[in-house]
Amino acid sequence: MLRMKDILDEKDKRLRMVSKEVEFPLTKKDKELIQSMIDYLHDSQIEELSEKYDLRPGMGMSAIQLGVPKRYFVVVNEIDEGEFETYILINPKIISNSVEKIYVEMGEGCLSVNRPVEGIVPRYARVTMEAYDMEGRKIHVRAREELAICFQHELDHLNGILFTDHIDKKNPFKGKDQYRAI
Repeated sequence: MLRMKDILDEKDKRLRMVSKEVEFPLTKKDKELIQSMIDYLHDSQIEELSEKYDLRPGMGMSAIQLGVPKRYFVVVNEIDEGEFETYILINPKIISNSVEKIYVEMGEGCLSVNRPVEGIVPRYARVTMEAYDMEGRKIHVRAREELAICFQHELDHLNGILFTDHIDKKNPFKGKDQYRAI
């Protein structure tokens, strides 16, 4: 079972690596890692399990956050109390996006950034991602609002980018009037 100690901290240089495309079929190790990521994200969003196993709540995780420089990420989105949708995106890319940009009013968070960070991270309000599923079939996923932000955040990880890189160091709330808060 994955634990917080398994997730790389922002100071770890591996988080700055650009992850490599995944070849199919997936290895047994990749399949096991994906399942571990799903389990962690699912359990971390259930308060009782999060406390029991000392898990920091998270919605998304990229392989690179576990030191594996491969282009895949997992998102476990709670759509209703105790009801989750799971997304596994392998070799993902954005194929279309909205003009409108939004940001998380409370600030974005990251399992690899273990400190509070204030500031605006502009993200597209809607994105369509093209990726592959675990069997190597091409899929298209449309996301909006919080889910779209999560997909963009995880895609950044695959390119060696942290959300903190998007925040203007001199003026963290720069652009607040130009984007919609969610």
